Amino acid sequence: MTYNLDEMRDLLLSVQKPARYVGGEIGQIMKNADEVDVRVAFCFPDIYDIGMSHLGMRILYGALNAQEKTWCERAFQPWPDMEEAMRREGIRLYTMESHTSLDEFDMVAFTLQYEMCYPTVLNMLEMGGIPLWSKDREGLHNIVVGGGPCAYNPEPLAPFFDIFSIGEGEEALCELTDKLRAARKAGKSRAEFLFEVSQMEGFYVPSLYDTEYNADGTIASFTPNREGVPAVVKKRIIEDFDQVYYPKTQIIPFTEAVHDRVTIELFRGCIRGCRFCQAGMLFRPIRCKSADTLVKDACTLLENTGYEQLSLCSLSSSDYPEIEKLVDELIRYTEPKGINLSLPSLRVDNFSKELAAKITGVKKSTFTFAPEAGSQRMRDVINKNVTEEDIERSCRIAFENGNSSVKLYFMMGLPTETDEDLDAIRSLADKIIGYFYNTDKEKRNRFIKITASVATFIPKPFTAFQWEAQDSREETNRKQQYLKDKVRSKQITVNCHDCRTSMIEAILARGDRRLAPVLARVAEMGGKLDAWSEMFSYERWLEAMEACGVDGNFYSLRKREFDEILPWDFIDIGVTKEYLIREAKKSYAAQTTPNCQEQCTGCGANRMMGRKCDV
Repeated sequence: MTYNLDEMRDLLLSVQKPARYVGGEIGQIMKNADEVDVRVAFCFPDIYDIGMSHLGMRILYGALNAQEKTWCERAFQPWPDMEEAMRREGIRLYTMESHTSLDEFDMVAFTLQYEMCYPTVLNMLEMGGIPLWSKDREGLHNIVVGGGPCAYNPEPLAPFFDIFSIGEGEEALCELTDKLRAARKAGKSRAEFLFEVSQMEGFYVPSLYDTEYNADGTIASFTPNREGVPAVVKKRIIEDFDQVYYPKTQIIPFTEAVHDRVTIELFRGCIRGCRFCQAGMLFRPIRCKSADTLVKDACTLLENTGYEQLSLCSLSSSDYPEIEKLVDELIRYTEPKGINLSLPSLRVDNFSKELAAKITGVKKSTFTFAPEAGSQRMRDVINKNVTEEDIERSCRIAFENGNSSVKLYFMMGLPTETDEDLDAIRSLADKIIGYFYNTDKEKRNRFIKITASVATFIPKPFTAFQWEAQDSREETNRKQQYLKDKVRSKQITVNCHDCRTSMIEAILARGDRRLAPVLARVAEMGGKLDAWSEMFSYERWLEAMEACGVDGNFYSLRKREFDEILPWDFIDIGVTKEYLIREAKKSYAAQTTPNCQEQCTGCGANRMMGRKCDV
């Protein structure tokens, strides 16, 4: 079904921000449906404002549309007012470009950035007229594909998806559309196509694997159910970042997006080995773009879009080897044109006075960094490799540069944490206030304000803490109140995240296929957009788990043994399980591991590119 928006005029004018649903933006890619043979609906399981800010969607949208015979279009989850109106009028979820409903597409691809988006995925499938369970879909049509960080433990969503793309998608997804095109031309069945996809590196086909469980609920085995299907799925990576596709333009939204700007990606991976950080392990090994390529990409995008803000993106921007050269060259372009240059994700242990002076220009008011823990012992446990001397030096640089407020990010509930570690959060804030008042009065502002945001620790797959138990809701609430009681100062504000969302996220992060009925029940009960506090219902999740006979504590509050089979063990990300076990054991002794620039620590990731790794 293709919808005529002129006929939907009254409906669109009755909802908030109708520009979220009309398309027609500058930079969108239009093709003739009769001249392409594979149509892809790229679905972002959140609202337009969020999805249009996502760099990965911009890249993959461009890469797929660079194929002459492929047309990739966008779809987003409507806000509740629009969804209600669409359901009332019998309008299916449609794409922005051609206003075609999802059930008309050959491939429906979801980017899975956050576990709490899972019910939204199911809601979008249902709204688009696509059968929810993969077993109910037939032919080489409506092939449902998932990718992104959450695809590294795809099991909670496995019964709903035909294929998961494991790893980086710029090349892999284009190969997948080619495979689908060839299968249709050859008249192959859905089963034949899916088997062929399972032979491709970086693709997981859930229907071709079976799971058996022990009496205690742990996994007894996870094996292919057909001869020739690989037992291990190896992630895909891009080896040459200077040659990989990068868009020369981007869609300019008619309505405000969260990050409405040009963003360029410095590198993938991270030299750090923070033991709680999933992204730092998933995206190894480190691969950088050259400064010349980055400058070319940035200038091309700025010229083609007219944006006046440029952001440099990575997990740890100040670790980029050519950062000084890159910033110098970009400033030569951006400064005369009045373009704002921002460099987020800076590390306090290599934040230099020279770099601060280059990127600030006009003095800013806020300095943000993430010590993650208040005490040095706990920072060693998590391998943050940041000392109080690093923090003091960086704070002084920031204060001398005119910063008058500081945002600090911490986690609560980390392995081995004690109340004394929570006390240290207040102590660290007090020390930062001291650094401020010891800064030259002529260089600093008059007042300082510290905001400490405290998140709840969530053990994630492919981290050294993947075996750890999460604190119970009762213990987390106790710790939050303990910290708030400790911090009673007009200069310090403590914001603790609602731990109920973190409890559900932990269940989904380490879940298996037995959670699929829970997800279906949550979606059936109206669950969607759970990343939004006003849409999240903890009680709905509890009711769904009870109805399905699932104990959420089994997934979140239970500490695993190192020899337990984990739902994601069949995926090879390069980083070995042996390395993660070594790191877990070192954390118990508060022993640190140096970063990759200092020495190879034997994680195994270099093997992905045929390089030596000191395992």
